[in-house]
Amino acid sequence: MNISHLLNWHARYRPNHLAIVFGDRRFTFAEFNRRVNRIANALSAEGIGKGDKIATILPNSLEQLELYHAVAKTGAVIVPLSPMLRGTGLIRLINDSDSELVITNRDFVRHLDRVRPELEQVGAGRFVLIDSAETPGYRYYHDLTAAASDQNPPFVPIRGDDPYNIFYSSGTTGLPKGIVHTHAIRAGYGTLFGQAYRMTPESVALHAGSIVFNGSFLTLMPSMVLGGTFILMKQFDAAELIDIIEREQVTHIKMVPSQIIALLHAPNFDPAKLQSLEMLGSVGAPLHREHKDELARVLPGRFYELYGLTEGFMTILDRDDFARKPDSVGTPVRFYDMRIVGPHGDDLPPGEIGEIVGRGPLMTPGYYKRPDLTEKAIRDGWLYSGDLGYTDEDGFLYLVDRQKDMIISGGVNVYPRDIEEILIKHPAVREVAVFGAPDDKWGESPVAAVILNEPESVSAEDLRDWLNVRVEARFQKVKEVVILDDFPRSTAGKTLKRVMREPYWSDQERRI
Repeated sequence: MNISHLLNWHARYRPNHLAIVFGDRRFTFAEFNRRVNRIANALSAEGIGKGDKIATILPNSLEQLELYHAVAKTGAVIVPLSPMLRGTGLIRLINDSDSELVITNRDFVRHLDRVRPELEQVGAGRFVLIDSAETPGYRYYHDLTAAASDQNPPFVPIRGDDPYNIFYSSGTTGLPKGIVHTHAIRAGYGTLFGQAYRMTPESVALHAGSIVFNGSFLTLMPSMVLGGTFILMKQFDAAELIDIIEREQVTHIKMVPSQIIALLHAPNFDPAKLQSLEMLGSVGAPLHREHKDELARVLPGRFYELYGLTEGFMTILDRDDFARKPDSVGTPVRFYDMRIVGPHGDDLPPGEIGEIVGRGPLMTPGYYKRPDLTEKAIRDGWLYSGDLGYTDEDGFLYLVDRQKDMIISGGVNVYPRDIEEILIKHPAVREVAVFGAPDDKWGESPVAAVILNEPESVSAEDLRDWLNVRVEARFQKVKEVVILDDFPRSTAGKTLKRVMREPYWSDQERRI
């Protein structure tokens, strides 16, 4: 179950098929395999072998793609870290992962230099740059590969349960946790999601977000299993994205909601340019109904939505189910089971809100070096999501809200998404995020942050009044509307409500 078999197979049997596109660079499977072999052999020459950890701190780059495949050939474990990391956060994750080699780029040197003395296992000569040959204390990636063989490296026995990567959680509910994925799990990503998204060897997948986001594997692995073409953008730009889709005849794309919204508002948006799309999938956070309906109008029959955790439970709303279940996040992926449980672990009937739990073949074997946290998250083989939802009579899942985002106002549970779905219908509002702020009387009250379609087209007070006469209950009324130019976002493009919430809460205050 070594996933490097996939690249080797396509390089042998489909050598001339276009495999990778990055900017103006294009590689067939045979060409890309030779590049991957060079870095795999170079890593072996550096003493990096099976089980050794390699941390990458890179923007979207050809080198990051090469490394994803190269570690599979050597048995090493890749640890993709966000270029937004700084200081103690950076130290903690590199040390926690036991990384022995760090690969980054010139722009990150000033941040890495501040913490290098505190990196416990990264020795001298183990800091590598992909884009500079003359930076003191760093070696050059392409110097390492220049003299390396482009033939397959020596065989390394790898089993399906051997670790392939460690992805760190965003840390929204505490310190980040290292989520381990094995070779078998990544192979499962390729087969299960390829089937779910109706991908074929002729499919052309495009990834517009950060490649160090686990969601990138939702199309990267199916492309590698099936032998399709995978296009990686250097960075997300909605107008450029539309041009690439039209030029390359892209068939499959996954995006987070903020990117979908940007696509719909791009100056060159034209459904005629996007007719090659067979799937436009949303991932990472709920997409509000207003935007779903707009997609259904301009690009009918293409929308998929995935709800899931990097730890390994997922549901998919299929394009053919969208019309009859537009507010659902679908059904479990094949070979998965799902339950909705109450506070005492009892199964709840359809229509009742509880915690979403699931089990299946893509679940992490655990958090790296944290059996205590693993035992809390995975109980009797079931992954407890910490998210709230319910099922209908047909078994389709409806996501109510993230448990950590729920607001408790006067002892009543308030779900931000219910308020967001109302406010997003205002014609001036482009994006909305609702979170809890302290309230002397009620404990917490909702606050709504918005991005407008046109600056100064409406006042915050008018939006608040418009919303508060439309909510269904008193406890859903917001105490304030805040107009922002943009929301704080993660590397993956997810909206960070915790960052917007922090200024409202003092260090002494603690949310329930």
